Amino acid sequence: MAEQESQVAPIERQVQPQVQPALIDAPETGVERSKCKRKRKVIRPRSEVWIEFTKFKDNDGNEKARCNFCEKEFFADSNRNGTTNLKAHMPKCKGKEEKKQTLLSFEQNLTILGAGGQKTSTIINWRFEQDAIRQALACMVILDELPFSFVEGEGFKKFVAAACPRFRIPSRTTVTRDCFEVFTNEGAKLKNYFKLNKQRVCLTTDTWTSLQKINYMCLTAHFIDSDWKLNKRIINFCPVSSHSGKEIGMAIEKCLFEWEIDQVFTVTVDNASSNDLAIDYLKKKITNWGTGILNGKHLHMRCIAHIINLVVQDGLKEMSTSVARIRGAVKYVKQSPKRLHKFKECVKMEKIDSKALLCLDCPTRWNSTYLMLDVALKFKKAFETYAEQDQNFISDLANEGEKECEETLPKGKGIGAPTDSDWVNARKITVFLKHFYNLTNRISGSSYVTANIFFHEITNVECLLRKLKMSSDVELSVMADKMVAKYNKYWGNIEKANSLIYVADILDPRHKLEFMDFALKELYGQEKSGKMIKKVTNDLVLLFDEYKRLYGLVLSEKGLKNVTPDEESMGIDDVQVLTSMFKKHKSDTSGEENKSELEKYLKDDLEVDEIDFDILGWWKINAPRFSILSHMARDVLAIPVSTVASESTFSTGGRILDAFRSSLTPRIAQSLICSEDWLRSTRPIGVEENLEMLDQLEEEFSKVGLESAASTPN
Repeated sequence: MAEQESQVAPIERQVQPQVQPALIDAPETGVERSKCKRKRKVIRPRSEVWIEFTKFKDNDGNEKARCNFCEKEFFADSNRNGTTNLKAHMPKCKGKEEKKQTLLSFEQNLTILGAGGQKTSTIINWRFEQDAIRQALACMVILDELPFSFVEGEGFKKFVAAACPRFRIPSRTTVTRDCFEVFTNEGAKLKNYFKLNKQRVCLTTDTWTSLQKINYMCLTAHFIDSDWKLNKRIINFCPVSSHSGKEIGMAIEKCLFEWEIDQVFTVTVDNASSNDLAIDYLKKKITNWGTGILNGKHLHMRCIAHIINLVVQDGLKEMSTSVARIRGAVKYVKQSPKRLHKFKECVKMEKIDSKALLCLDCPTRWNSTYLMLDVALKFKKAFETYAEQDQNFISDLANEGEKECEETLPKGKGIGAPTDSDWVNARKITVFLKHFYNLTNRISGSSYVTANIFFHEITNVECLLRKLKMSSDVELSVMADKMVAKYNKYWGNIEKANSLIYVADILDPRHKLEFMDFALKELYGQEKSGKMIKKVTNDLVLLFDEYKRLYGLVLSEKGLKNVTPDEESMGIDDVQVLTSMFKKHKSDTSGEENKSELEKYLKDDLEVDEIDFDILGWWKINAPRFSILSHMARDVLAIPVSTVASESTFSTGGRILDAFRSSLTPRIAQSLICSEDWLRSTRPIGVEENLEMLDQLEEEFSKVGLESAASTPN
């Protein structure tokens, strides 16, 4: 028996491996056994180096390994190379220690408070990452408007060697690609936002000719998001073949198509005739798209800053000679450091306590003329003393002339030095221009709402001009008379202005219709103001009805609550039903049911007019009460009343496309300018030098130089 058992056992051991797998793996669906083979188990790599390396094959089919930290590549064919070279690399890897070890660091945050700023620091975890530092480097080049060759400079290389020696500095070509990648990524985020939110935008646009003699068009989108925050984004900075209206209109249309933006509320432009043609072209396109409000009736918005510029320029022509003489005196002093130093000595002699610095104006920009005159008046006595000490001052100015004064100056004579009457005229002009200067600053902001102050500003201008026109000073009266004629050309009749400027004031809960009714009666009398109020009210109702048609049905559907018959019969919602019945009973007895949101809004009491009143915050809180009217307020209050947002971009463009970077292509220029705007978001851009600080530094350096010279032995 023992022999028989020993003979049988091997037979069982031989048969069992053949039968058992088939029985275990046989599926219940009846699939053939040949298709149900067990998958081979993946063998884990035995060497510890594969924890820190990744296998891959290159284009030639060679097996390689890439370091997970420094991304260095090695040949890793198991039959030819082995892992010896990989093990030798592990202790030398520069990125390994930095990746594994996390360091504590302080991140500085700048909180903008008024004109200054307050720095706060937070503790963060930091580790070395080549890609993250490269991206930060690209953002630095964009934000600080640095040339791409900056990364190849000797000073930057020394700085990186001291600050982060493991960082591999990329070439200028790589930095260019990184900057363009930032532009692509940020643009994709913004485009996705417009696509998801179906955001209605207000546009500003203007054109500019660069140092390369290329015509550029800037297009800026303004909108209020769902959190009631005002946003400004440059969406295009592209070359255009000409400044013609049709060309500009087609360029805007192409840009909107690329961004997939079809809901345009207004377009703010200056008073060039070509812009009228561009707006007409866009109005037809937007009407065809079927996304315009009232078929684009209120699409065209004129820039208030340009109109004020035209008004003031007409008035300044009356005193051009006095302005030219003071400009000549300032120019003479600033022409050489020796003259400027001598002028500063005259300032000390006259004991003039002022930190202001002399500045020249741009004759075509009246606000710079105001700043020049305002500063020059503070140094009137210093100019008189300087004229006594410099014999060439009066003679040189007597031979210098300006084109703007050719009609008022005797033939063959220059403008001459400023006289006492010129200084008197300059003081009159500065007092007069100060109102317009402050007004321009208020309506030129892009970080706060300006549409609701438009009506206030133009009525203040009209009151000021009427007052000056009745002045006993003949020169001021003549100046004001010419300015009134220009003012009436654009704002003298309500039919000439876009009625949205009046609607925006009504949507300010501090004013509504009451202030407008009062102001128009004071300016135009009972009869004319009545007609104007009637037209504004009609436009307001038409606009509200349009928004009710667009958003009323959607909002009513969102507010419906589906109650099944079973729930109603069971009496689960008895409390809610009684509450709704009470509300309906109250509205029937009070007549509130038949009143629209607009009527309810106008009936409410006015809000207290405080300096720090937040109009967007008020609408954010009251949006649930005025669900349709709040949509209208978001679009109307987002309207920019000036093109300063687009024009300020040209200052950035002028710095980027300067004489040393004139070879930049339009596409690279667009990527740099747009990326800078997107990265900065709503942060202000300081484009003017702090002249007071520079003057102070110059004096400190001069003192240090004198002290070192005195201490040096002969």
